[in-house]
Amino acid sequence: MSAWDVPQQPKDDPRIEIEERTTPFQGYFRIDKYRLRHQKHDGGWTDTMQREIFERGHAVAVLPYDPARDSVVLIRQFRLAAHLGGMEPWQTEIVAGIIEAGETPENVAWREVPEETGLPLSRLEPILRYMPSQGATTENLFLYCGQVDSAGVDGVHGLDHEHEDILPSVHSTDEAIRMLEDGQLQNSPAVIAIQWLALNRQALRRRWLSGA
Repeated sequence: MSAWDVPQQPKDDPRIEIEERTTPFQGYFRIDKYRLRHQKHDGGWTDTMQREIFERGHAVAVLPYDPARDSVVLIRQFRLAAHLGGMEPWQTEIVAGIIEAGETPENVAWREVPEETGLPLSRLEPILRYMPSQGATTENLFLYCGQVDSAGVDGVHGLDHEHEDILPSVHSTDEAIRMLEDGQLQNSPAVIAIQWLALNRQALRRRWLSGA
């Protein structure tokens, strides 16, 4: 199993003893409740504790990047959780989607970029696989940079049956970095992807523009 495989079942670990798992809520998302104990740093064991885990599956996020114009495509859409958390309800984000059964992260990236921006994707560069909130959810996020031609950005996109209302816009890489520095980017996929591009843009441009 590579670092970029979608996780299936957790590995058995002798340092962790799960006594019980129940599912008190199952809707679009799921809440599992656990009774468990685990080994401590001194070699002893904790008392039995209770933890609730939010299950939403695994996700992919893609920063669409145009190396010829040195520009990125960001999207803007309404997020209820951001509103309830005291943040800007219409978040500036990068493309993202949930990994469905039988899909690879790459499958999701190739599907979601045209769906949310209207632009075809030319190639993908893996950035990072990480956990957005490891204290609360098992979600793994697979983060990529994807090559696009940003000249074609136009209109509003997304799937009606998913109530998506997604507005893409083109920004120079320098402008996107300023947005990050000014606090206009408030979600981890966008923050991490723009930070990565700031560090890697010249090498990435050379490689993609040369066709390597």
